[in-house]
Amino acid sequence: MELTEVGRSDETLLLDLLNTTPVVEGRQRDVLAQRTAARAWLHEHAATEAELTDLVGARNVLQAVVRGTESAVALTPYLNVAAIRARATENGVSWEPDVVDDAMRGALRAILAWDALRIASPGRLRACANLDCRLFLIDRTKPNTKRWCSMATCGNRMKARRNHQRARTAKTDEQS
Repeated sequence: MELTEVGRSDETLLLDLLNTTPVVEGRQRDVLAQRTAARAWLHEHAATEAELTDLVGARNVLQAVVRGTESAVALTPYLNVAAIRARATENGVSWEPDVVDDAMRGALRAILAWDALRIASPGRLRACANLDCRLFLIDRTKPNTKRWCSMATCGNRMKARRNHQRARTAKTDEQS
């Protein structure tokens, strides 16, 4: 992977990795902690079982960084295993990450995708606005106003809560 070629597949890896800790029936689940689900996830993202531990670690740090509870400095251990190598090609120079530890390849790919989004699309990768949800989204809308991972689930729930709260407040005001 060239550094200049962090693309949609890398963004998909990043978002899918961040979203491996969903809330199901009111409890947070870790998809990558379940052997069968982890194998399927790794296969879908062309990652190996050797990469799993570092992917989970990078995921946890990236989630905290995106939520703003950790600074990007926390990613340092994952970046210390990589260097940038220049290679001459027929079209010029290609700058590529040179990963010392192959088990870190997936984690590094996710971190580079996060950094590319941070630079090219600041503020577009964020946590769902529903505080009961653990998912993330990449807002590709022009006005950058998307708030929920899914309008059908989180958006609907949040709007229903607000509507219910307004109705309760109005009822309380009428009784006063």
